[in-house]
Amino acid sequence: MNVAFIRGGRYEIKSATMLDLVQTAYGVDAANVFGGPSWLETDRFDVIARGPANVTPDSIKPMLQALLADRFKLVVHNDTKPMSAYALTTGKHPLLKQAASDAASGGSGCQNVPADAPANGFAWTCHNMTMAAFASSLPGLARPYIGGNIVADQTQLKGAWDFTLKFSRPVALSTGVEGAISLADAVDKQLGLKIERGKVPVPVIVVDSVNQKPSGNPDDVASKLPPLPTEFEVADIKPSLPETKESVQMQPGGRIKATGMSLKFLVKFAWNLDDDDMLSCPKWMADERFDIVAKATYGDQTDDDTLELMLRALLVDRFKLKTHFEDQPVTVFALLAVKPKMKAADPANRSTCKNAGASGGANSALFRNYACQNATMALLTERLNVIAPGYINHPVVDLTGLDGAYDFTFSYSGVAAFQANVASGSNDPNGAVSLFEALEKELGLKLEVQKHPMPVLVVDHIEQKPTDN
Repeated sequence: MNVAFIRGGRYEIKSATMLDLVQTAYGVDAANVFGGPSWLETDRFDVIARGPANVTPDSIKPMLQALLADRFKLVVHNDTKPMSAYALTTGKHPLLKQAASDAASGGSGCQNVPADAPANGFAWTCHNMTMAAFASSLPGLARPYIGGNIVADQTQLKGAWDFTLKFSRPVALSTGVEGAISLADAVDKQLGLKIERGKVPVPVIVVDSVNQKPSGNPDDVASKLPPLPTEFEVADIKPSLPETKESVQMQPGGRIKATGMSLKFLVKFAWNLDDDDMLSCPKWMADERFDIVAKATYGDQTDDDTLELMLRALLVDRFKLKTHFEDQPVTVFALLAVKPKMKAADPANRSTCKNAGASGGANSALFRNYACQNATMALLTERLNVIAPGYINHPVVDLTGLDGAYDFTFSYSGVAAFQANVASGSNDPNGAVSLFEALEKELGLKLEVQKHPMPVLVVDHIEQKPTDN
């Protein structure tokens, strides 16, 4: 989901699932939304609305709730459920320092100090933090361990605290890095607290009913919405000096500065192409580099989609760029069915595929554990394109031929842990398992590099020099 944007009286959320919309409207974590139909986490919607000029993210929530109730007939209720989560509790001797001021009267938060971090890890210095705030922050501070799970504060410690928490990434433990320390050990030894997985009662939102298709838009809705910018207000383009470093920055006031960027990169960015194979262009475009300084209409409230459209218009105008899409054979990872081992799903369950966090077992190398429910192969393919950096460097295409939906889990190691396992040889393996091995051994599926027809952006014409500023 793209971030919700409020600009010039125009409110937008792009490519949002109904789960995303409920989460945004009610200000809850996705893991705290229960019930609903199978498509709650898969079907996507664009919401574009006009609101008051002075609307804020908090004041927009009841408006979005009303919109969902009106257009999707969404009905929800509040409840409490025991959930598989992490509980933060006190040990025998908490090692926390009382903050000088109450959390309500001063700034609070945690800042990473890399210079103080242990081997391949983090050093979070937290100031003026309540235990409730710390618990809610832990999924972000320690995502490799926590995954998408909730951390509930059960310390019963009142007030605000100052403390530092230093821990290593799981890969440092699995590869035997000297001085590596796990999150659980760091919380215990440095804070005198404990973090353990179990069942925790958590306030939740339950979706009772919702329509898959919203009611129709009014005929005149387009004319009533504030228009979006399609071009930069002003832009300057010039060839880069030979020693210029590559950089792209969003600066205050809507100023965008790119230096040392190749024309090939700029075209890929403007059309949101992740793979070199998805662009067919003259070879010189990888060598010709430019500096661009441009200003967007709505300042800091420019989302990626709008920025891409404006850059696209700039390249077309200044470089006389002409393009078209056509299917061409490109390198992909084909997802194939070898000997499927997956259980047929209950179609009434919500379709989901998410990281369950670190295994916490004896094999610390297997710290990426994905649990999929009522998941089609199309959904798994979509997730594989984003969940496995280092393994997946080509688009993943579903060629399993499997219909229907399945329940399954698979556990694998990050690419660094797997590479360390290979380097160690057979005498001292670290237990790491690659994504490819996990899919084949646990699910009976295989990722194989193949050529497959895909839509490719073809550059028909482009000038090597831009028109004058």
